[in-house]
Amino acid sequence: MTFESILFDRAPGSTKEETSEAPVFFVDLNLDQVIDAITVGRDNYNLKPFFYTSLSGVDTIDYRQEIMRDLENETLLENIKSFAQKMVVMRRYLGLVDKLDFKNFKEGWFLEAAELYCDTINSLVHDLSRIDLRARGFLSFRDYVMNYASSDGFVSLLTEAKKLKTGLSTTRYSVIINGRTVRVRKYEEETDYSIEVEQTFEKFKQGAAKDYRAKLYEGSVMNHVEAKILDCVARLYPDIFAGLDNFYLQHGHFIDETISIFDREIQFYIAYLEFISRFKRAGLKFCCPRISSASKEIYDYEGFDLALANKLISEGSAVVCNDFYLMDQERIFVVSGPNQGGKTTFARMFGQLHYLASLGCPVPGREAQLFLFDRLFTHFERMENTKDLRGKLEDDLARIRDSLNQSTSNSIIIINEILSSTTLKDAVFLSKKVMKKLLELDLPAVWVTFVEELASFSEKTVSMVSTVVPGNPALRTFKIVRKPADGLSYAISIAEKYRLTYKSLRERVKS
Repeated sequence: MTFESILFDRAPGSTKEETSEAPVFFVDLNLDQVIDAITVGRDNYNLKPFFYTSLSGVDTIDYRQEIMRDLENETLLENIKSFAQKMVVMRRYLGLVDKLDFKNFKEGWFLEAAELYCDTINSLVHDLSRIDLRARGFLSFRDYVMNYASSDGFVSLLTEAKKLKTGLSTTRYSVIINGRTVRVRKYEEETDYSIEVEQTFEKFKQGAAKDYRAKLYEGSVMNHVEAKILDCVARLYPDIFAGLDNFYLQHGHFIDETISIFDREIQFYIAYLEFISRFKRAGLKFCCPRISSASKEIYDYEGFDLALANKLISEGSAVVCNDFYLMDQERIFVVSGPNQGGKTTFARMFGQLHYLASLGCPVPGREAQLFLFDRLFTHFERMENTKDLRGKLEDDLARIRDSLNQSTSNSIIIINEILSSTTLKDAVFLSKKVMKKLLELDLPAVWVTFVEELASFSEKTVSMVSTVVPGNPALRTFKIVRKPADGLSYAISIAEKYRLTYKSLRERVKS
């Protein structure tokens, strides 16, 4: 089995060119917040391009899901994290080499980096050999790294590094300081009188004494005096330091390119799994959804908006989960109900689930089956832009026209509260025109709207309604359920809650 990438299988077209630009719908769906939270602290890996690029093939999604499932094994996950952390330290050493000026010092840190790299690879081989792997990606990577660890090039690197370290450990020298003169010579078994002095004065010791010794800085920077001393040591042991020179010249680029790619790509999985672990600890569920590019029968049980949940968990608040499903000829959710009831959150959740599934990631929910889209479009309400000389209604119509013209039957469209700037009569008329086009495309969609006539427009539309607490319509449950639109906005309950009814205002004016 040939290994190339832990993110992409070898299916034609599975690998996509990275992009540094987030998809245009990210802000509408709050996916920008989600990806920021996932990748925080991992800037060195440049992970965002992986999260900006959805997959177009079910096989590649399955490839990633298999890896996600294998990483549910805590031992494997910790082993991979250990590998990644050692690689971070190794790269830090190499970064230090590029900044240092003194030759022998540079070469010493280079040797440290090479030795750590070899130990890291061998540890990884040992760890992976003891785990029952099932994912195609991990199985082929294990074969690759085992073959690499036994290759002539790697064995030579390891052998030379260990030999040099052993040789350097045998160097012993004395530094003799006389005024401003510093002499360096080989250690000649001189007597160490410090032990005899301590033993002589031990009998005069009265309790713990203050330590007046100055601690030398043990950092990674060498001053010119230390560098000169090291040069003198190199002249005392010419063979050993000549070997260090040769090692530096011959192994200037010792990191295997495939290992380096794996080191970066595996962070995609680690970052995502660490992010969702906090939700799991709060009792929320995640699953690897079934993905289809053919069937538009979709569902998710106990799903939630990741961006909102991330905020609520930080605040110690409860997260409300929702279910949805489309079956047979059903295609479009029409979501209505009172304001501030969770309708927009439901629409965002629908988009987030499908996008994260298209990356091969586990999604919020106990069980899910989702559709693999070719393009995803969102149409959320915008503030009027005075620079484009278009009114709000014209802007709404222009944007939805562009989305419809670019959509196919394999696209997904999410519409949230449009056409609110015109009369109800015109909004109904225009909404029906848009709905007719959506039905012709036969694509999955969510439409949050105040035009409740759309809920029963066709056998392909499904009415979803945000609910309130029975007997207290001012309180929202944030549950979105399948039921006919009831025409209740509960505006009066909101006005009563905030004392904005006519009666309350009159009382407040009088007082």
